[in-house]
Amino acid sequence: MRLAVLKERRAGEARVAATPDTVKKLLALGVTVAVEAGAGIGAAISDEEFAAAGAEIVADAAAALAGAGIVFAVNAPDEAVRALIAPGTLLVATLGAASDPALAPALAAAKIDAVGLELLPRITRAQSMDVLSSQANLAGYRAVIEAADAFPRGFPLMMTAAGTVPPARVFVIGAGVAGLQAIATARRLGGIVSGTDVRPAAKEEIKSLGAAYIGVDDEESAKQTGPYAGQMSDEFRKKQAELMAATVAKNDIVICTALVQGRKAPVIVTSEMVAGMKPGSIIVDLAAEAGGNCAETVPGEVITTANGVTILGHRNWPSRIGVAASALYARNLLTFLTTFWDKDAKAPNLKPEDDIIKGALLTKGGEIVHPNFKPAA
Repeated sequence: MRLAVLKERRAGEARVAATPDTVKKLLALGVTVAVEAGAGIGAAISDEEFAAAGAEIVADAAAALAGAGIVFAVNAPDEAVRALIAPGTLLVATLGAASDPALAPALAAAKIDAVGLELLPRITRAQSMDVLSSQANLAGYRAVIEAADAFPRGFPLMMTAAGTVPPARVFVIGAGVAGLQAIATARRLGGIVSGTDVRPAAKEEIKSLGAAYIGVDDEESAKQTGPYAGQMSDEFRKKQAELMAATVAKNDIVICTALVQGRKAPVIVTSEMVAGMKPGSIIVDLAAEAGGNCAETVPGEVITTANGVTILGHRNWPSRIGVAASALYARNLLTFLTTFWDKDAKAPNLKPEDDIIKGALLTKGGEIVHPNFKPAA
């Protein structure tokens, strides 16, 4: 069976869905691997490295997809590329179907069997193929590095003969995978770190990393027991806003990581809060692509407000650390395929009764099979 690795066409995307290491392991399964020329450039992987690992380097997407039964990609292929994918082909990618209502029907109409790895269930068996966690982990790290680069003062406490440079005060909003990595990284760099999350369980996680916990503890937050935060009431948001206003004003760097899956990001840092920050302060908004946790965020841009606050609103934060992000993402895809690989048939066997397949399979056989995306009767 032929497996195609596509060059990403999304603007600013540096990642690739395979690496020379995963190509070797894919070949061991008995597949042939075709890599579109230039697919790995953003991740510092040359065509020669892919070829040395055993992949066939082809000129374009059409050549890669010719005869392919499996397609690996980072993002959902655009309409032009999807037209080149043969019916019955298995597409494995981060599809983003929740934010693109037209995608699932289009994939079904093209009879592409599509797996959206962002839909994986939060179970132990799926952890090693969890692309959201692997990419968020790196995004949280990168957020702190870029904040430190933009911050006009020192990050750690520095005592010199000329005087003392105070440590940066860092406040992390959201203690999921990205937030916890941001807290850990900021602590390593010597900052005074605090964090918040609507889930009570995150309180101990924040403290375990040496950061102070800031949060609203009430009955509503006590109900937040899942790995991701759910939508909160207006009353809770009001309480949270009052606490946030005081906390944001005290900090030099605010890192926003709060996301609700498939929905617009909640606005937590208001314009008034930004206006109350000190000149030279930094806001890093990892939720920029979903609208942003900060009211002043301009998705895709870095701006400086009238009072001297710099807001980093980059889209696609994992792509900003493309080499590491590609390595982890490629392993996630490899793990998914090997988990459902039939060694005798040398083909994938997506068992419909398996919990992972139930959660991640979006379309199959020309139909939308995921219950969250099926059209209303």
